[in-house]
Amino acid sequence: MLDFSVVFEHFNDLLNGLWMTTWISLLSILIGFIFSIILCLGRLSSNTFINFICRFYISAIRGTPLLVQLTIVFYFLPYWGINIPSIVAAIITLSMNTAAFQAEILRGGFQTIPHGQKETAWSYGYTPFQCLYYIELPQVIRKVLPSLTNEIIDIIKNSALISTIAVIDLMRVTQVYSSTTYRPIEFFVSAGVLYLLLTSCISILGRYIESRLTTH
Repeated sequence: MLDFSVVFEHFNDLLNGLWMTTWISLLSILIGFIFSIILCLGRLSSNTFINFICRFYISAIRGTPLLVQLTIVFYFLPYWGINIPSIVAAIITLSMNTAAFQAEILRGGFQTIPHGQKETAWSYGYTPFQCLYYIELPQVIRKVLPSLTNEIIDIIKNSALISTIAVIDLMRVTQVYSSTTYRPIEFFVSAGVLYLLLTSCISILGRYIESRLTTH
């Protein structure tokens, strides 16, 4: 018979793990977004070398499992004398991973913008950076916001893998207590509910922001 009372005894630890999952995921998304803009511009560049490097990076990241990437960053870097905490390794890996996916999402958005807008902006004296920041990015973000929201949700779910490198996130806490209390079903069901609540909040927030942008 299921007994969720043992879950409530350790509920604060589960919430602490959920908080760890949340801030690591959101920070990784933010860092990845900044990096994705650079990758996206590189993919759209007419410079063959820059275009190739960015395309290769995106293909390599999107074509390999996140668990492999975590293993390389956390376990292989010490062989080269680079020792980093597990949390830092998790943020680096998640940021690198989401940057590749966000870059392709942004590229699709940039390709929908008429080229004449750039020429018009330049004729008014806008620099390339001003054109990107004030004209192109706002339009792109508005168009790809649903896809970016889905990517945030994917990163939150995929962040469960960082428990493999000893980050005390929601999944790690769940694994520990499910094995020590011999109540795996109760703890994993509870973890699933917490993940669902978190991703649902992100989805609702994304739809709210999208509705606000479409009315302006």
